[in-house]
Amino acid sequence: MSNKNKVVIIMGASSGIGAATAAMLAQQGAKLSLAARRLDRLQEIQAQYPEAEIEIFKADVTNEDEVQAVIDGTVAKFGRIDVLFNNAGIMPVNNLNQVAQNEWQQMLDINVKGVLNGIGSALPIMRKQQSGHVITTSSVLGYEVLPGYAAYSGTKYAVRAIMEGLRQEEHQNNIKTTVIAPGTVKTELFNSINNEKIRNELKDAQKLPGAEMTGLDPEEIAQAVAFVIDTPANMAVNEMVIRPTGQTV
Repeated sequence: MSNKNKVVIIMGASSGIGAATAAMLAQQGAKLSLAARRLDRLQEIQAQYPEAEIEIFKADVTNEDEVQAVIDGTVAKFGRIDVLFNNAGIMPVNNLNQVAQNEWQQMLDINVKGVLNGIGSALPIMRKQQSGHVITTSSVLGYEVLPGYAAYSGTKYAVRAIMEGLRQEEHQNNIKTTVIAPGTVKTELFNSINNEKIRNELKDAQKLPGAEMTGLDPEEIAQAVAFVIDTPANMAVNEMVIRPTGQTV
């Protein structure tokens, strides 16, 4: 198998896991549609790989029309969609007694509705093709709950439920599903934490001796994504939990 010439859409491709996956797949010869709110970041990725076939789109996953435009633009350019990678997400952290209504709504809009928008836009194409692969980033906290992370965990549990439902509904149409559930990864996700104390504690923890065993690089998660994309049509890796070796939870 090979990822060469596979048509892959990455939502949330401007940094972290999305950007690392874009770079890896570009080197493997995939045809990429990269979408994010920060178009300048996508232009930088495009410029780094001038030999690769890369289309870029400014899109907010909470806006269904913008997500649909990414799907339509990809089909217009490449003629099909082999993979949709729903990777956009945020991680505000607060105890529930803080009643952080705005954070809750943002997480639901991006982490849950954003995934549904991607699926809803790509699914008609994949059903018509009778093939496709939907990959979505969840989290170890989609399996575990910690104080301060209840609302975030709730969105990631929801992602697992949505993806399992998609698997059951669409397996007869040869549509594969994969949940990627990372532990701690060194990305900009921490910047979405509005609680300054927690944000700084998490960032400082990455600088402690031995921190390399308790945090992963985005490129290491990208390896996992590239692996599941490269599986044969009759093989579906439905869930992949990827923890740093030294992580407790």
